[in-house]
Formats: sequence, structure tokens, C-alpha cells
Amino acid sequence: MKAIRLLLVDDDPLVRAGLSFMMGGADDIEIVGEAADGGEVEALVDRTRPDVVLMDIRMPTVDGLAATERLRRRQDAPQVVVLTTFHADEQVLRALRAGAAGFVLKDTPPADIVDAVRRVAAGDPVLSPTVTRRLMEQAAGGPADTRRGTARDRIAVLNDREREVAVAVGRGASNAAIAAELYMSVATVKTHVSRILAKLGLNNRVQIALLTYDAGLLEEDGH
Repeated sequence: MKAIRLLLVDDDPLVRAGLSFMMGGADDIEIVGEAADGGEVEALVDRTRPDVVLMDIRMPTVDGLAATERLRRRQDAPQVVVLTTFHADEQVLRALRAGAAGFVLKDTPPADIVDAVRRVAAGDPVLSPTVTRRLMEQAAGGPADTRRGTARDRIAVLNDREREVAVAVGRGASNAAIAAELYMSVATVKTHVSRILAKLGLNNRVQIALLTYDAGLLEEDGH
């Protein structure tokens, strides 16, 4: 089985050492590099080709938000998991909007951080529905009414079935749960999600959730 290639980015050498020790014990994860600042990330990604980047948000020169935005604009972008000390930090939300696949708290148990890296490498966002809602309620950006109008215009390109799937993703439902709810196969759900991402120009399910929230679709949803 191919190991998950992981890049660690944190300005605190003790944190990096702890993460390295923690991840080094997993047979299926290979640490391919470490960086102390977001400004080093792109060159390291070119050199090491990681599958996942574990990225601290607060760094002195180039922060994790700017580094995430730069990475996610690339054609060959690795998945990014944001490291933070806050549950509902505005910067975390901005990182998710930029394309991060999720976030973990620095005080998260080691086994859970390892699991988060595995899940993101497999294409699953690392956010519980409860945390997603709390973050979205703190939505950063322009006025809510402006966001809503813009989001509704974007959502309008989806057909009715895709819209139903998008709302279910916004609630934090898994593919299996969506399949059961909408009477379709898991494979069909995955196809719909892929089409939604392509039509809306989004990176991952977290961004679908944020857009459905901005459009007010979760408020209208009967679940």
C-alpha cells in the first residue's frame, strides 16, 4: 500500500517535532518535509510532492491562510489540513473557503490527528457537522445579504437533484446517508458531488457546505 506523503508546516520547532514523532509511528504515513513558514511551502511542495499538508495558521512571515490560497490555486494541489488552537477562528473559516479540506485543533489526541490525515488523503473532509455549522455562523467576508445573493446566483447552475445533494452535503451528511435519503446508489451520489464541484468551481465538500449556508439553503431545509 502506497504511503501518504505528508508535509508539516509550523513555526514552532517543538510542535513540528511532536507532530513528526506522532506521525512517524504510522506505517502508512511518510513525512517528506518540514517548513517553519508559509513562504517555504510552495518550493517544498515542488520538491517533495506531498499528498497532504498539515498547516499551522499563525506564522510570522507568510501565514497558513496565504499559503493555503497559493497551494490550492495550483493544478496539482495537495490537500491541506489547517492546524489551529481555536474552535471557531475566523481565519479557519477563510482557510476553508480557500480550499482547505478541514482543520484539527493542536490539542487533538494524536490518534485523531493521524486519522484526520488519512481521511483527507482519502478525499473526506475533516469537519463534524456541528463544527461546520458553528464556523459557518461566523462566516467571514462581506455583508450576509450580499453573500446570499451571490451564493444563490452560483447555486442556480445546479439542477434539482444536484441541489438536493448539495444541501445534504451542507448538512454534513455522508455519501451513504445521502444515498439512503435520496434513494440512489453511493456511486451516483459521488458522481453528483463531482459534478457540483465542477459546475461551481469548488475544491471540496467543505466549500459546498459553505456555499449552501451562504445561499440560505440550510435554513430552508426541512431536516
